Amino acid sequence: MLKRKQVNEIREHLERAQNPLFFFDNDNDGLCSFLLLRRFIGRGRGVAIKSFPDLNVSYYRKVKELNPDYIFILDKPHVSKEFLEKAENDNVPVVWIDHHNVDKPDNDYVDYYNPYFNDKTNEPVSYLAYKIANKKDDIWLAMIGCISDCYMPSFYKDFKKKYPDLAKVNAKSAFDLLYNSEIGRIARILDFSLKDSITNVVNMIRFMMKVKGPLDIVEENSKTKQILKRYNEINTKYQELMIKARDVVEKNLIFFKYSGGLSISSNIANQLIYEFPNKVIIVVYVNGEIANISVRGKNARNITLKAIEGIDGATGGGHEEATGAKMDVDNLSKFRTNVEELIKG
Repeated sequence: MLKRKQVNEIREHLERAQNPLFFFDNDNDGLCSFLLLRRFIGRGRGVAIKSFPDLNVSYYRKVKELNPDYIFILDKPHVSKEFLEKAENDNVPVVWIDHHNVDKPDNDYVDYYNPYFNDKTNEPVSYLAYKIANKKDDIWLAMIGCISDCYMPSFYKDFKKKYPDLAKVNAKSAFDLLYNSEIGRIARILDFSLKDSITNVVNMIRFMMKVKGPLDIVEENSKTKQILKRYNEINTKYQELMIKARDVVEKNLIFFKYSGGLSISSNIANQLIYEFPNKVIIVVYVNGEIANISVRGKNARNITLKAIEGIDGATGGGHEEATGAKMDVDNLSKFRTNVEELIKG
């Protein structure tokens, strides 16, 4: 957990910022982290980061375009050296809040906050943002961010009391809520909405900045029409892919590969590990010559890092039981062989 002093420092940064620019990871934890902090101060713009694994320097064009007086980076394990150097040269303060098990940034210019370096914990950034903002009315946003990142927050009882119809009696885990409750369905609606055109994502974010509560998202009207349409489109394809993924279950491994115009390997991997908790899950999305890989299961981080050793250009990392990797498609066979060697037994 962040220390009280750190929470107060972040609040001071937020209150000083008159035109902040928030860069956040392109998932529910990143989105909800941004929304919690933006709704706390009532100002600022947000940019969802789709580059993996880092926030690369190409995104600095948004800084030049919007001329912020502060940059906040949320839920991103890596930021390119060039990006941070440009911010320093332009004298734009950078506040970076993360929760991944990575090395601290080698840049004294950045104010970096990560609970892992306090007590080896890794609460989602949406959890941290909720504690920073301390706005009880936004507890539902924090719940969405947390359960989407496979984390059951300590304030679940408070959420259940406030929104009993959205919760689940005797919820066993964060993913139990994600796949078997109404707040989980709303979480999936937002997650799939992030996988839309830039214009539609911007419109969704603007809507979410002002929305009063979770039920506003599922009410069909002119503001939610595209959000719900996108959810239905992706969910149809998602369910078809899930059926195919369940058909490749092996003894201790699920290795599922697919292609097409929809990058949802992380979503598929998350549900597979919920349904098959004792297996190692590998979901590969092939996009041209590049393979984007989501890995789930016990020792996923260790397996991922060892499996990519010796593979030219391969990158990977993440949490202990949930990681990602990226490599050339031609190296997939070697990667799979490495994984099978690591988990055989």
